Amino acid sequence: MLHFLNAFDHQVKVLVPNDTPSFLKWMPGSDDLVIYQADPETGNELISKADLIFYMDFNASARVKFFSDELAASHATKVLIDHHLQPENEFDLAFSVTEVSSTSELLFNLLDEAGFSDSVTIEMAECLFTGIMTDTGSFSYACNRPETFIITSRLISTGINVEKIHRMVYDTYSESRMRLLGYCLSDRLKVLPQYGTAYIWLTIEDLKKFDYLPGDTEGVVNYALSIQNISLAALFTEREDRIRLSLRSKGEFSVNELARKHYKGGGHRNAAGADSFESMELTIAHFESLLAEYGPMLGKNLVNYQ
Repeated sequence: MLHFLNAFDHQVKVLVPNDTPSFLKWMPGSDDLVIYQADPETGNELISKADLIFYMDFNASARVKFFSDELAASHATKVLIDHHLQPENEFDLAFSVTEVSSTSELLFNLLDEAGFSDSVTIEMAECLFTGIMTDTGSFSYACNRPETFIITSRLISTGINVEKIHRMVYDTYSESRMRLLGYCLSDRLKVLPQYGTAYIWLTIEDLKKFDYLPGDTEGVVNYALSIQNISLAALFTEREDRIRLSLRSKGEFSVNELARKHYKGGGHRNAAGADSFESMELTIAHFESLLAEYGPMLGKNLVNYQ
């Protein structure tokens, strides 16, 4: 969207809550991001002076922890472009399509239907393809629609190097990140076969031990979900002021509903996030207590999924 609007001489800034993972810093335009956590004064000024704000890949001001109040108070025209479930009713214009693989796929559709598909440059195509690839786990889920592959084919036809993009995202792990992953699986993985559930938990001390950088835990929860006879997985990551929950599931079991009902979080049916403001010990105890309630549903889901 940044590249598209710049091409028409609009004044555009991309505001993100916190720094991006190192494996995405190669993306065209990443150097121009305004990181709110590092410069809240500039971030607040951008929000207050904006005429138009696009909500990209999140569907409520409350989902942005650092500047949700500033977004809610803004008098700018607000446009939603998103694919998550249950968007809030706070937008002047909303493009909310939950069936698509990603917001990147939806954005391409919008550009295409508006007659701008010929304006998609290689830089734009690299960003859009990366969004589709990462939001489908390298085309391993949320990609049963033929349209997803038709769009990726059209993006590839612009001349992007798919093999290079894949390497830049998935083959640039630091040694410390790989050792953190090994620690997660060897020391911090708990499997509860009676509930078809597995989870991993990481304290602040764990993260410091492995020189944690933003993005280092990306995808870790999927390793717990990849275990045979597991249909629900969670990753608990301790922050300074909360415990971050990443939830994943297989089949029809909705982690979106679980996150919304018990943690005021949300996302997709099979991928959701939330926060707990209790200690790690209490957060895990509460999560395990929920499994007794959802046990029959998880068991049925696993049988149907297999």
